[in-house]
Amino acid sequence: MDNLFDVLKMVNVNHRGFASKQVVITDLAGKPNGLLTDLFRDTVSNIHLFLDMAQLESADDVLTALADHTPLPDDVLDEYAKILKEPLLKINFAPQKGQIELVVRG
Repeated sequence: MDNLFDVLKMVNVNHRGFASKQVVITDLAGKPNGLLTDLFRDTVSNIHLFLDMAQLESADDVLTALADHTPLPDDVLDEYAKILKEPLLKINFAPQKGQIELVVRG
């Protein structure tokens, strides 16, 4: 997995896609990044609301489909592009917290 879009495509919890509220974006030290977490959650929510992940192969596919099927402005789509293409360093599953921590450079 190279970026946060890949996580959406490849990670399942109990054989289903995960809920965006389960995800926290952290830095290498484990410190949560609230801004990136909120942006990722908003992006995932809109993807689940408007698109079918099974038909999407890349972050660019998501952005094209959202541009075609939603009234989201270009500046919002630009932010979505940044978060979906954010390089992923590692994933930490924290079952005691009910969270998936996606580690990025921050």
